[in-house]
Amino acid sequence: MIETIMKKFRETAADPLKMKDKYLAEGQKIVLMAPVYGPYEIVHSMGFVPMGVWGADVRLNEAKRYYPAFICSIVQSITELGMRGDYAGASAIIIPGQCDSLKVLGENWKYAVPAIPYVPVVGPQNRRPAYARDFTRAGYERVISDLEKITGQSFSPAALQASLAAYNRHNAMMREVSEAMAALPQISARDRSAVFRSAFFMRVEEHTELLEELLRELKNTRPEGEKIRVVTAGILADAPALLQCFDDNGLQIVADDVAAESRQYRTDIVIGDDPLHDLADRFCRHDHCSVLYDPDKKRPEYIAGLAKQHDAAGVILLMTKFCDPEEFDAPLVRRACEEAGLIVTEIETDRQMTGYEQAGTILETFREMVQLRREEL
Repeated sequence: MIETIMKKFRETAADPLKMKDKYLAEGQKIVLMAPVYGPYEIVHSMGFVPMGVWGADVRLNEAKRYYPAFICSIVQSITELGMRGDYAGASAIIIPGQCDSLKVLGENWKYAVPAIPYVPVVGPQNRRPAYARDFTRAGYERVISDLEKITGQSFSPAALQASLAAYNRHNAMMREVSEAMAALPQISARDRSAVFRSAFFMRVEEHTELLEELLRELKNTRPEGEKIRVVTAGILADAPALLQCFDDNGLQIVADDVAAESRQYRTDIVIGDDPLHDLADRFCRHDHCSVLYDPDKKRPEYIAGLAKQHDAAGVILLMTKFCDPEEFDAPLVRRACEEAGLIVTEIETDRQMTGYEQAGTILETFREMVQLRREEL
């Protein structure tokens, strides 16, 4: 039964265009959501399907006209997909300006893909003061205004309140399923990734229902085999060939600090009487993220603590090439992990990579280091 459910996650994760075409054929409108923390709840409450866009492992051709070679390949591949028509039929794209590359994406999108209107949303870097929530709320009000003008749909606070509850429920299910998968070594890295990746391409109610089915089966399944428990950290971890390297080396991802995975689901919305305020408040409470201002640099200790909490042998840093925020954090994360007695290694990833032989060698070496340490103990 787990295999049957996992197959649905895998199929959705592998073919988001099929899901896009399905929703469009049903007469639904799609709003594309670029990384990292977009207001999915607003889009959902207005009757649209919010569909995540994190790029793809595609050859860059047309997008090179807009970017230098030394910029995030996620941004470049999103533009490439837009220019070649993969997102055709979408009503708009929302692009948060949470890093320099995303800001560039938004400005270039207006000229590269003019058929799909660009809706900007800017959050404050200094997120703790009360005025930060007011600033965030004003940004969300602009999103609502832009979507109303583009689509003719109206915004309803009551509908947003219902959407907040739906997404809180999904967040809780994602966390619970993640913990349940961590207890089962037989769950492959590729299947774990499919659960997270598919969430970006399905309506939240549909994905939550699948998660509930999966959780029931996971709770009734006994652990099989034994693998080396690891935690991953980075922006993306969805390349099938990379994930296969984890499985080939007997490494089980038991938790993560990945922007496209668990970072999305760590912070719930505290629901009160003003849903826009509540949504803004949730953004301002996001923490431990490389693309959000962190003057105290708490993320390294968070990652080390996450690994300790899950009895992991070490941490694998998946470094997206040319991602400055992740690169700034990497030395601090490495130091915190080493001080916590964890083995830590680093793998560079890129949407343009076609082979992961070097990654396989790095993970093989990591496995041998873990085994050697265990023999010494």
